Amino acid sequence: MLNTAKEVIEACDKDNIHIYDLVLQGETKALKMTEEEMKNKIREILEVMKGSSQETLEKSFETEYKMIDGFAKMMNDYQKEKDPLTSKFLVRAMAMAFSTSETNANMGTIAAAPTAGSSGIMPAALMAAKEKYGLDDEVLINGLLTSIGIGQIIGKYATFAGAEGGCQAECGSASAMAAAALVEMLDGSPEEALHAASITLINVMGLACDPIAGLVEYPCTFRNASGVMNSFISADMALAGIKSIVPFDEVCQAMGEVGHLLHESIRETGLGGLAGTKTGQEIRAKFLNIKED
Repeated sequence: MLNTAKEVIEACDKDNIHIYDLVLQGETKALKMTEEEMKNKIREILEVMKGSSQETLEKSFETEYKMIDGFAKMMNDYQKEKDPLTSKFLVRAMAMAFSTSETNANMGTIAAAPTAGSSGIMPAALMAAKEKYGLDDEVLINGLLTSIGIGQIIGKYATFAGAEGGCQAECGSASAMAAAALVEMLDGSPEEALHAASITLINVMGLACDPIAGLVEYPCTFRNASGVMNSFISADMALAGIKSIVPFDEVCQAMGEVGHLLHESIRETGLGGLAGTKTGQEIRAKFLNIKED
């Protein structure tokens, strides 16, 4: 994969192709696969995402610490029965994000895209767009290929690890990958896709990673839902013609630098932020079987 936003745009313009075409060319060569073999691998991931995003829309799981139980069903019921402040579409998308988070908490099958803690964002974005626009699997596969290209640039200049870069590195990266995917799925240009990814990361720059008891449940599930919203609004801004004056590769570099500046207590240690509250520490003590003196 090319290293900078400028290089990606120039390569796509030169051959009149999309980011997903560029990624497909690079990945098939690197992995010594045919295009069809590569797409079949992506299709397998897509099927997992379909399943996890629907798993708890109509039923509730019960987890040991009951921090995120039933959110997906509650949100899905809400959009069916009420007139949400946002829209039925957005509320259902959030429900889908909750569904994957709940599936993960119950040891179900998910696709970490890019991490387990952020795994609800890509499936919700893709499946919500599929429902809204009647998109077929080929379009969704192109979206996933686009997200791979965005992820490659993030991985080069920053990190996906909450322990290294905070939640901006997990849910922020997933949202940026989803935003770029959405733009290309909706016939936006490679340049617009990169602007969408930039705007998405800018929106959550410096976001702490403070999971209670170190479990990727609370507040992670809320950040999966808000991450989907972030991907939608950023895609819309880019498709409207709004640009980030800082190129995507430089935004990623900034995210990496900010991540290193975050105190270790808010980098997935489960010690600071929400995890450091009285309630958070009580749950942590129960999880670790720590007895009070």
